[in-house]
Amino acid sequence: MHARTDSGQTSIGSSSPRSQPLKHTRRPSLDGSVDMEMFHANPVVVTRSRSDRHSHSRQSSASSSNWFSGLLMPDSWNMSPAVGTRGGGRRRRNEGDKERNEAAVIEEERLLHGVEENEGVPCRCYVLRFVLAFFVLLSFFALVLWGASRTQKPRITMKSITFESFFVHAGVDASNVPTSMATLNSTVEFTYRNTGSFFAVDVTSTPLSLDYYGITVASGNMSHFHQSKQSQRELNVVVMGKQVALYGGGPGVSSRGPVNMTLSFTVRSKAYMVGKVVKSKFHDDVQCSVAMDRTELGRAISLRNSCQQK
Repeated sequence: MHARTDSGQTSIGSSSPRSQPLKHTRRPSLDGSVDMEMFHANPVVVTRSRSDRHSHSRQSSASSSNWFSGLLMPDSWNMSPAVGTRGGGRRRRNEGDKERNEAAVIEEERLLHGVEENEGVPCRCYVLRFVLAFFVLLSFFALVLWGASRTQKPRITMKSITFESFFVHAGVDASNVPTSMATLNSTVEFTYRNTGSFFAVDVTSTPLSLDYYGITVASGNMSHFHQSKQSQRELNVVVMGKQVALYGGGPGVSSRGPVNMTLSFTVRSKAYMVGKVVKSKFHDDVQCSVAMDRTELGRAISLRNSCQQK
């Protein structure tokens, strides 16, 4: 009797082979999202004994009560064993999101600092470019001034030379060698003019020398001076020699005729522009042929047509 009942009950459970449709249930979660649960609408019915039915009913009632209590108390989801894994997963996701947000903030700050540093570089580049452009412009301006100054060369005008005295007598040199000795006193007059329209000049000169066949008979020094722009001055330089050994030139010098001599010197001029940034130099080599006549001592001999300048 019992055997037939069991087989009948078993046949009922196995006679439902078709799958039942799924039912979806939404439950709210802690972070405001909705959890989906899925179960069969018509669960499979399995016949059990009476004792199994009572135990199963007790377990299902207990689990349902726990489920409803958890639904009413959301804070208990993280504490119940059935939902513990889900709560831990949320915590891990929250922690991961927090770490990613912190990493994103750090990366953003690093990028901002990097942008600020990169923005500082062009400022330094602008300063360097400004300095470089300033020096380029200054160099160009200095080159223009230098080129313009080269066309405004100083002018030297030789006027005259006056021989005050000239004597030739026998004597000995420093090594006690007998020779003719000459003593000469003269004055050279000339004009120096600065033609520069935007610069002044500092003027110096080599010694003025009177040479007789390669022998310097007399010499004189011109004083250093400063000449302003577009101005001129008259210069008188004393050229003299005392007890100069002639070494064989005595017979020609001792005669009463003219004595041919050469007057030579070099005038150096320096022009400073833009402070001392631009400097221009001028050299004027002057060479004059002079014929001294003893019968005309004390009279000025014109040098206007007797000099050459280089």
